[in-house]
Amino acid sequence: MSLLSYLSPTRLLEGYLRRCLTAAGLTSQTLSIDSETTIHFWGPPPLDHRTDDRPVMLLLHGFGPSSMWQWRRQIQALSPSAFRLYCPDLVFFGDSTSSSTNRSEVFQAECMEKLMEKIGIEKFNVVGTSYGGFVAYHMAKKWPQKVEKVVIASSGINMRKCDSESLLQRSNCECIEKVMLPSTATELRTLMGLASSSRIVRMFPDALWNDVISNLYQKNRKEKVELLKGVTLGRDEKLSIDPLSQEILIIWGDKDQIFPVKMAYELKEILGDETKLEIIENTSHVPQIDCAQEFNNIVLKFLKGSQ
Repeated sequence: MSLLSYLSPTRLLEGYLRRCLTAAGLTSQTLSIDSETTIHFWGPPPLDHRTDDRPVMLLLHGFGPSSMWQWRRQIQALSPSAFRLYCPDLVFFGDSTSSSTNRSEVFQAECMEKLMEKIGIEKFNVVGTSYGGFVAYHMAKKWPQKVEKVVIASSGINMRKCDSESLLQRSNCECIEKVMLPSTATELRTLMGLASSSRIVRMFPDALWNDVISNLYQKNRKEKVELLKGVTLGRDEKLSIDPLSQEILIIWGDKDQIFPVKMAYELKEILGDETKLEIIENTSHVPQIDCAQEFNNIVLKFLKGSQ
């Protein structure tokens, strides 16, 4: 029997990530935002926000593992001095749960707004990657008085039905859950090939991929499938987004195979005159991981630019 049967590499790495976030000054917290929904998040100690005048950044993760797996490099770089960071798990990811039957990204946006209200944050910047960008868009549209600047990273909120069909063709999968919620090592390797520009991760053995699936993709699987089916954007060939009133930054990898870079240029035109676009070369769908330093510098320049 292999060592992986006794010792999970994924759980060991998770312990390391928790220590990184704690060292950056964040604590693991859980808050009931209403009678149905409880949100887990990483943020400053509860009493600190009363005397902390740093600008607030809300980090919204994409489909896949929980927030700390997707934002660790940003938290380490930006939390100590630049921003007061809040990094929640979206509903049905990590330890965030709900008895509600609503599965749309609009519901996720409503939950995140309630979380910030419960914490006592009146104004904040929001950074969303991929699925988290869908949530960020709806927050900015619905609460322009609260959301200051918006960063949308690798997020095809302007997708049409044909874009979803093209993604299925690129992945050789018959349904979107096979792409975004892999249940086998082969499916996860395919997702990593689409999402990351790193060739090393694709060479990992099946045993490691299966460990990742067991620890990061099995929890709340039924609800996550429903979330994929509940997305309101991209259901037909008609665009269903409008310009935003905030200053907006779009960040995209030029080799993105989930949402091709042509969508970034179109999105810039749609979202309005206050939209900036930054393309990171030789990177794919997760620039905040693959090119963390460049990503962080771009975000920092944008959010601090006029302050």
